[in-house]
Amino acid sequence: MSTEKKAHRSGFVNIVGHPNVGKSTLMNALVGERMSIITNKPQTTRHRILGIVSEEDFQIVFSDTPGLIQDPSYKMQERMNEYVKSTLEDSDLMLLVADATEKIADESAIFELLAKLKAPVFLLLNKIDLLPPKEQLEQLAAWSKKLDFAELIPISALNRINTDLVLEKVIERMPEGPTYYPKEQFTDRPERFFMSEIIREKILLNYHQEIPYSVEVVVEAFQEEEDITRILANIYVARKTQKAILIGKGGQAIKRLGRDARLAIQEFLETKVYLELHVKIKDNWRDDERSLNYFGYTS
Repeated sequence: MSTEKKAHRSGFVNIVGHPNVGKSTLMNALVGERMSIITNKPQTTRHRILGIVSEEDFQIVFSDTPGLIQDPSYKMQERMNEYVKSTLEDSDLMLLVADATEKIADESAIFELLAKLKAPVFLLLNKIDLLPPKEQLEQLAAWSKKLDFAELIPISALNRINTDLVLEKVIERMPEGPTYYPKEQFTDRPERFFMSEIIREKILLNYHQEIPYSVEVVVEAFQEEEDITRILANIYVARKTQKAILIGKGGQAIKRLGRDARLAIQEFLETKVYLELHVKIKDNWRDDERSLNYFGYTS
């Protein structure tokens, strides 16, 4: 009976696609943790986030990137596009996530980027459960003509349809390699980052129009005590009028936001939380280089 130990496989897998196609939902399904913000609004993910999946014989480092924006309106969006393009330089495998319910954009810049890759590309056709079988086949056939995909897998990230198959296929494609991170680690981001993301998620859910896209959240203090965690966060807006909307009449809007965010953070940290929110104005920060650097939008 052979006792030969299995070779350890490891590698870097980058998830790309247009905004709002389900990249963050897929990341959560693969990693098994609440890694990225998930809402029904586009441009939700702003930063590159690593999610690490490890077992004894493999380690996969997934990278969730912002959606590629065809025509950036702000320097912030230009920086976000740079994150996507940087994934071409350090990838063992690319996962292109597409929305099965939408038509293929022939002018898509993603095809141009992926055509230059040496690494294999999987197409994951998401939200497949929303289409009847005939349309599923038509979409798969149409996408198969766009690029020489190594794998073409219909999935539903939300309902975990074929996500186990995706992980299985990813592991098969990984080269033999070392352990890059401790096996128990599931991300490269500190807890403060996820606190700010949760607050920003609640802003996306509670406010409308331009407000969610004009704010940035910075956790200024994060103090863990025996039976409570105390968090102080600043919410930055681009204009004075946005501050008034965020606070609301009599402070009711900011109170609701604080309650929703605190409950979500308590669930994430599994401890009691005291959350203090302040709203500050940083004029036109989305087009200001210094502000973008301060908020972590570094190249």
